[in-house]
Amino acid sequence: MCKKVLVINGNTKAKSYCHELAQSYITASEKNDVRLLNLSKMDFDINLVSGYEAVQPLEPDLQYFQSSLLWADHVVFIFPLWWGGMPAKLKGLIDRAFLPNFAFKFEAKSLTPQRLLKGRTAELIVTMDSPPFYYRWIYGDPIYKQMKRTILGFSGFEKVSKTYIGPIINATEDKKTKWNQRVAKLAKKVA
Repeated sequence: MCKKVLVINGNTKAKSYCHELAQSYITASEKNDVRLLNLSKMDFDINLVSGYEAVQPLEPDLQYFQSSLLWADHVVFIFPLWWGGMPAKLKGLIDRAFLPNFAFKFEAKSLTPQRLLKGRTAELIVTMDSPPFYYRWIYGDPIYKQMKRTILGFSGFEKVSKTYIGPIINATEDKKTKWNQRVAKLAKKVA
């Protein structure tokens, strides 16, 4: 069965290893219907100026992102780890698009929200300059906990998996080829 897969290249640089990984994922997703969003090409204000107190009109790229989230069965976030977290523009994309009455809805007399993006799964593919084991065990895996629990899980995503790739710094082309193959295998599992 064909899945609708949204791939988000969350690196703000137009040319990056994340771009290469996204292409490897897409190429291997031949049986699925895939959309690619490159954060570097998206134009929007990353600042949620008034929080949820006032409506901030969504720019066309944010409208397209929201419609792509609704369309997708599986969402793949590919991004670099910067200062232990996601790039600011990627966080801004989430802040601006995962809004009340779109991603979640609070109801009277309930402490938990209605999760409006149910039925979706997600994969995080995160590049880093530190060894992945160090990030997981010494730093405590904060990006996965944030994305799985307080963003995607909060919005209704049912399963969120992760793949850490690194250290990228000084990686050989042979090593990058092996990582590309690893990402391609992830794509082939989505069916």
